[in-house]
Amino acid sequence: MVLATALAGVAVAAPTGPALVVEDLDSGERYLTVPVDDGSTVALEYTHSVEKSRVYDEYRVDGRTLVNTRMEFESYGWGLPSGADVETVNGTLVYDPEEPITELETLLVSPGRIAGHTLIVDDRRYDLVARTNASDVRIRIERRSLTDLLG
Repeated sequence: MVLATALAGVAVAAPTGPALVVEDLDSGERYLTVPVDDGSTVALEYTHSVEKSRVYDEYRVDGRTLVNTRMEFESYGWGLPSGADVETVNGTLVYDPEEPITELETLLVSPGRIAGHTLIVDDRRYDLVARTNASDVRIRIERRSLTDLLG
């Protein structure tokens, strides 16, 4: 009986897989927790504040990091890769490097009401502005256990 209880405790605390976490930058309050897998696609889509054009910034989950793999934008502006080798596809500038350009453990985002930040996890879309009331957030990958899922 003691062994079964101990094994059950280990099983509950064992990692079950990664999750994407969106939390308030100041308070740590969690706004969103979404299960992901290695290779899952995580993207931010928004309207550039100066250029007033669509920006799509794509990442791939790799362990506990987010690897920036692609950017799509309609015009050059602050924060966009003006010196990068881009291709024009149907009027959209696409930066699709052979090697990942950035690996991040934490992605900081200031969801804006005008920008309309949307978080896309695989095929699911989340309105970051509505979920966070336009508060600054930290986006990261964490390993979860069954205890976390049951708690």
